Amino acid sequence: MTNIFRRERHSVTDLKIHLICLTKYRSSVFTVKSLDLIEKTFVDVAKKMDFQVLEFNGEANHVHSLIEYPPKLSISQIVNALKGVSSRRYGQAGFKKPHKQSLWSPSYFAISVGGAPLEVLKEYIKNQEKPC
Repeated sequence: MTNIFRRERHSVTDLKIHLICLTKYRSSVFTVKSLDLIEKTFVDVAKKMDFQVLEFNGEANHVHSLIEYPPKLSISQIVNALKGVSSRRYGQAGFKKPHKQSLWSPSYFAISVGGAPLEVLKEYIKNQEKPC
């Protein structure tokens, strides 16, 4: 993968995070179909907010995503938008949420990436075990 920098009026950046979001109480609720909806939602939110989901995958109780973002956005802004919109669309699509109105745990894990080759991280995310 070539290193393509984000070029804006006053900055050139290469900001990437590995983001992990957990379901409420780590409940195993995701299926292949519901993960497809979550991925599509993450990509839609990314387009509207001007960041990119470079890779996405998940298991029954959490999702992994590799995100490239501009310096004008904070990680918490990105996470709040991704979780809020995906939770709403998940419920609208008729999927059952693990706890009343909450799909996601309020916590998340985010780590900056770049030290390890991104291809290794992408391969790790691609190889996450799919739910039944």
